Amino acid sequence: MFANAVKLFSFSGFDIKLDPSWALIAALITWSLSQHYFPSAFPDLGTATYLVMAVTAMLLFFASLLMHELAHSVVARRFGMKINSITLFLFGGVAEIEDEPQSAGVEFWVALAGPAMSFALAFGFWILKLITGLSQGLAEATVVLSYLATINLVLALFNLVPAFPLDGGRVLRAFLWNKTGDSLKATETAAKSGAVFAYVLMALGVFALFQGALISALWQIMIGGFLLAAARASYQQQLAKAVFGNRTVSEIMHRHPVTVPPDMSLTELGENVILHKGISFVPVVENGVLLGHIDQSMLGKIDREHWASMRVDDIFVGVDATTAIPKDMPVQELLARISSTGTRKFLVVSGHHLLGVISLADLIRYLNWPDHSRAA
Repeated sequence: MFANAVKLFSFSGFDIKLDPSWALIAALITWSLSQHYFPSAFPDLGTATYLVMAVTAMLLFFASLLMHELAHSVVARRFGMKINSITLFLFGGVAEIEDEPQSAGVEFWVALAGPAMSFALAFGFWILKLITGLSQGLAEATVVLSYLATINLVLALFNLVPAFPLDGGRVLRAFLWNKTGDSLKATETAAKSGAVFAYVLMALGVFALFQGALISALWQIMIGGFLLAAARASYQQQLAKAVFGNRTVSEIMHRHPVTVPPDMSLTELGENVILHKGISFVPVVENGVLLGHIDQSMLGKIDREHWASMRVDDIFVGVDATTAIPKDMPVQELLARISSTGTRKFLVVSGHHLLGVISLADLIRYLNWPDHSRAA
């Protein structure tokens, strides 16, 4: 999910990662706190003091986000779900849970764990604020703790909004799933609630934009867009699970794809195969033996004036584990590979023989066929 994330450390068996996008939100929070929030709450301090307070508050805020996600992860693991890692990124933090919950009850408790931790942290920071408020010389710490108590409370309440994929949306899905017994229908309804909330958030952002609150407006629009995309993606994943079930790639692949020999000129490949037949991914086969594949992007790297003098075997890519898959691979496993590697087109092979080809586009078309959707 986060291909560029860097592992920071492991904690209790969970890999803690940092996506490069985190730097943007960390800088934005630090700037906002040091330039606006803390000077307003506690005037007449030096710039360096405000900066130290802001960096401290920012780091503790992200530590709070990490605790929120760890709560989800610990409860999920207690129910036998596999957790790959926890990643801090532009929009906060996310626990990369590999397995879907097996029941509405599991979904309910895993979803509630995060907000419960945020409420506990808000209460803890509030208690610490009261304690430091009784001591002389700790006024700066009191202001920082007040901010952390408030932001954790806001985080808990925001996540409890019944809008999927927020925690409240997952609680809603658990309720609907328990009531109807249909996890797909429950996901669809919860995802629609998430879409409505995302549109409302973006509309508020547009309104704020006209009011001159540029940063707040852009932030609301960005979060709304992220939630909308996440809600749709979550439903599509659930739909794929229902439609594909235990199907393997052999049931969906193209069994008789267009192939080319290695001695074909690039001119013939480009004009008679890629352009004429409208395909962009072509297996290279000689005497029934699969040698590899060539695609439109490889051809595009060669100047057209050289096409006539070059052949397929000058530029094709050999068979490797990146694109070659067995016919009995479950479609769900293929989807996971597509998600993790970004590769979208594959050769279905047995030994050195080509059995067919399959692509992400094939899976999407299969997913959208009416008969399959109804069967789901």
